[in-house]
Amino acid sequence: MSVRQQQLDDAALAESGVEIPLYASSKAIYPQSVEGRYRKIKWAILFVALGVYYFLPFVRWDRGVDAPSQAVLVDIANHRFYFFFIEIWPQEFYYVTGLLILAAFSLFLMNSLAGRIWCGYLCPQTVWTDLFLTVERWVEGDRRERMMKANQPFNLERFTELLLKHSTWLLIAWWTGGAWVLYFADAPTLVYKLATFQGEPVAYVWIAILTFTTYFLAGFMREQVCTYMCPWPRIQAALIDEWALNVTYRYDRGEPRGSLKKNAALKSTGVKTGDCVDCQQCVNVCPTGVDIRDGLQIDCIQCGLCIDACDNIMTRVGRPTGLIAYDTQINVERRQNGLQEHPVKLIRPRTVLYATLIVFVGSLMLIALATRKMIELSALHDRNPQYVTLSDGSIRNGYTLRLINRQAQERVFLVGVEGLAGARIESSGLPADSSGRLMVSVGHDQTLELRVLITLPVSRVEDVESQDLAFRAVEPISGAVTTVADHFFLP
Repeated sequence: MSVRQQQLDDAALAESGVEIPLYASSKAIYPQSVEGRYRKIKWAILFVALGVYYFLPFVRWDRGVDAPSQAVLVDIANHRFYFFFIEIWPQEFYYVTGLLILAAFSLFLMNSLAGRIWCGYLCPQTVWTDLFLTVERWVEGDRRERMMKANQPFNLERFTELLLKHSTWLLIAWWTGGAWVLYFADAPTLVYKLATFQGEPVAYVWIAILTFTTYFLAGFMREQVCTYMCPWPRIQAALIDEWALNVTYRYDRGEPRGSLKKNAALKSTGVKTGDCVDCQQCVNVCPTGVDIRDGLQIDCIQCGLCIDACDNIMTRVGRPTGLIAYDTQINVERRQNGLQEHPVKLIRPRTVLYATLIVFVGSLMLIALATRKMIELSALHDRNPQYVTLSDGSIRNGYTLRLINRQAQERVFLVGVEGLAGARIESSGLPADSSGRLMVSVGHDQTLELRVLITLPVSRVEDVESQDLAFRAVEPISGAVTTVADHFFLP
């Protein structure tokens, strides 16, 4: 029974006064395998997505001596995120925010173009469920065999099949959880530690959690996640319009439906018949059990498998393909009213808006990455006391400087003060050059906090509350310069 038919039956029961349970009873769904264009696309995406996820932690990237050589690494211990040649510091978390914004706008754009294309092809739940279903078919057979075995008495052969299926599921789920933790430490090293039971307890805990969730969600809940747990079906309904492409049953061509023999007999008498032969193949292959002929439904993930199934049947019975296809709501209505179809409009205000926002945010991030400084200087003035009057009448202010070196090599900087004539900079244990600038060495990929004192001689003290100054750090070798402004407080 389709979800739409179940809804109609519930409505009829409600009108008759019969109490309806709050939640629908669970019904097993046995999706049938199918071959076709969209199935091939889904296979390609599955292999690429899982290949990247499982093996990316083992890709190496040379960053120099004493630097991590893993191409993609979330180094929590050292507060770094590495992505090939890009290194993100905690102070640059806005890049992650930008990626999340790009992901949101990309999702909006995909939805405006082709409905739930993310759900049908790219969502992790869809990808892993496809993989688990493949294992299930390999062990137990296709739809008909699985349905028959579900109603047969339990025996040794059935026990062996279930043991093989669930063992394979658990192995996939375990490697899924294991691959996730590899993004947070050097992958080969962590694999060795995990295999020899020398890994950190938190690694085993997260592997166990992700193993359980993958096994449970992809193996048992499947369509329940898409129908009840995921919020996106409720959100996407507000983002599509009549021009969005969706998997659609073309009523004007398919109705009235009927079996091949029945429709042939009716057609011979001059009665109009549709191309739909009511074979139920579109329902049988659907991973969520939806009957696409009942129209767009919240359960439909727009995967296109029903298109492949219907095209195969139409080819077999000698009728044109495309009875189920990606189509727009406006063209469905126009054909029902006997009007000519509109060409598909991929470029329209909302798609242009989303594309523009994607380009804008992406450009900002690229510009920020291209112009990011490999050194950074910040200053924090002492809160209390703001100033100290020395015995000779000179005024001293204290500051904490933070100098960041983002390069993979040690660098020496000359740190001085500008904008405050006659001021002297000093720090305990640091030498100064002939100009009075401090010589500071910062290790590769490190941050150095430096306590400095700025003293203004009594001859330069004026009757004002504060004066502006700037700290300037210069690397003599490369000529790189960075400055930061602050205030010098006076009585």
